[in-house]
Amino acid sequence: MRNEEIERAQSFAAQNLEHANEISLAVRPRQGFYIKYVKRLLDIVLSLFALIITLPVNLVLGIATFFDVGRPLIFKQERTGKDLRTFTILKFRNMTNERDETGELLPPSQRVTKLGKFVRKYSIDELLNFWSILKGDMSIIGPRPMPKEYIDRMTERHKGRYAVRPGLECPLVEEIVSRYPFPEPYSRYQAQFENDLWYVENASFATDVMLVFRLVKMTFDSELRSGSAAAAAPFIGYDERGNAVSEKHWRRMIQQKEES
Repeated sequence: MRNEEIERAQSFAAQNLEHANEISLAVRPRQGFYIKYVKRLLDIVLSLFALIITLPVNLVLGIATFFDVGRPLIFKQERTGKDLRTFTILKFRNMTNERDETGELLPPSQRVTKLGKFVRKYSIDELLNFWSILKGDMSIIGPRPMPKEYIDRMTERHKGRYAVRPGLECPLVEEIVSRYPFPEPYSRYQAQFENDLWYVENASFATDVMLVFRLVKMTFDSELRSGSAAAAAPFIGYDERGNAVSEKHWRRMIQQKEES
C-alpha cells in the first residue's frame, strides 16, 4: 500500500468519519434457520464439489504460474471476515514484484502479467476461494472480503457488512443500482457497501439463489465486473456528506472542482 494512500485515508478519517457515523442508520442483520444452519451446509457441499471439478484447472494454472512468475506460486493476504475475525485468502500469483526508484511497489496495473490479465478477466483467480469457503472463512454469496486496513476507515454502519461471512461476490441488486447511479455523485464503494448491508438485512435462500445467477452472469460479463467496488481504486474514507469514497472517485471530484 502506498504511503500517500495511507495519509489520505487518515486525513479523511480525521475530517469526516465522526460526522459519517453520526448520520448513519443502524443495521439489523436477518436471523433464521437458513442463515444459522442451511447456508453453511450448502457452502460445504458446493465448495467441495467446485474444488473437485476445478482441480484440473488449478493444476494447469499452477504450472502456468510457475513459468510466468516463478515461486512462490501462491499469493497470501489477510482479510477481515465475519465478526471482524482475520483470515487468509489464497490466490495464484499473477503480478511481478517490480518496484520504482524509491523502492515502492509499482501500481498493480503495471505489475500484472499477461497470464494475470487473462485469469482476472474470467475470474479464474477466484477458484482457490472455494478452499476458504470449505474451511468456513467465506461463503458462496456474501460481501467481498476487504483488506484489513479498511476497517479503521469504515463507519459503524458499514462495519455491519461483517455480520455475515464474506463471499465470492455480492452482486448489486436493482434497488441499490437505482439509488446510487454511476459514475456521479456516488463512488462504487458507497453503492457496494450499501448493497452488502441490504444483503445482511435480507439474506435468505431465495436471495442467495437470485444472487448466484447474477454471479454467474458477472463471470462472463466484463462490464458488470468492472462496475463492482473490487475493480475500483482503494477505499479511502468518507466525504463531507458521509458517502464512501475511493481514491479514484476523490481524484475525479478534485479535477471537476478545478475545472469549474
